[in-house]
Amino acid sequence: MVAVADPGPVAAAPRRRLPFAGTLRFLGRLFREKPLGAFGFVVCMVFLFCGVFADVLAPYGFNQISPVNRLKPPSAKFWLGTDNLGRDMLSRCLYGAQLSVIIGLSAAALATVVSVFIGVVSGYLGGKFDLVMQRFVDAWMSFPDLIILIVVVSVVGPGMGPVIVLLGLLYGIGGSRIVRGAVLSVRENAYVHAAQSTGATLPRILWRHVLPNVMAPVIVLFTTRVGAVILAESGLAFLGLGVPPPAPTWGGMLSGSGRSFMYLAPWLALAPGLCITVVVYAINVFGDALRDLLDPRMRGSR
Repeated sequence: MVAVADPGPVAAAPRRRLPFAGTLRFLGRLFREKPLGAFGFVVCMVFLFCGVFADVLAPYGFNQISPVNRLKPPSAKFWLGTDNLGRDMLSRCLYGAQLSVIIGLSAAALATVVSVFIGVVSGYLGGKFDLVMQRFVDAWMSFPDLIILIVVVSVVGPGMGPVIVLLGLLYGIGGSRIVRGAVLSVRENAYVHAAQSTGATLPRILWRHVLPNVMAPVIVLFTTRVGAVILAESGLAFLGLGVPPPAPTWGGMLSGSGRSFMYLAPWLALAPGLCITVVVYAINVFGDALRDLLDPRMRGSR
């Protein structure tokens, strides 16, 4: 008889991780530990959905004039009423959300890229380069934001492109301080010194070892910048320096018919004003929740 060798215990097949398992686990922690931040996340998703699908959701065109329906109060036909030209306020607020999504996300993305570039390079290199760069940032931050916005937009002219670039540079240079502070602590870790000792190039160290370890404050910085950009763009539109009409912006609606007919038709000011307030508040509380969940030093006990 031939002896058959015992194959031994059979190793269990490795369990396959579900796609987006990490995202779902993070959202579960968000709803469980940060209910206010979860509310902000839901409002942000609704705002993003309304902005992306404004063409489908809006019952009327944003500039569809109907003199017969001018200054109609909120009703079943016009949920948020109509303005002095008979345009539906709900449709204009939805299209205003679309402009806010484009400007907010684009300017916040540009600001984040500028902040990361200046903060990572300045914080890692240090020395005279860091000294000169931080004095430039100090000089930039010493000017009031609104004054810079008014002066530059008055020179280059209003429009979506100049507003995005200007707001991106304005918040990007100032936000580089946050990224630099995170880089200063990361560059002293052992894995960075190990990469330096093995002869890794500067771009590789910054891209593979420094940048991934400062992504938590970068993500939080991006979320807070979205709300700040929307608020700043609304302020510029209120002053007549934002996206020119007939494009419906929330600040422009407050400045135009909202201010002129505030007492006769208060819904003209309440509708865009509430949109700005709710969206900016939701983005800020969601950013605070992200900071608490992503920063190990600020996580509460489970």
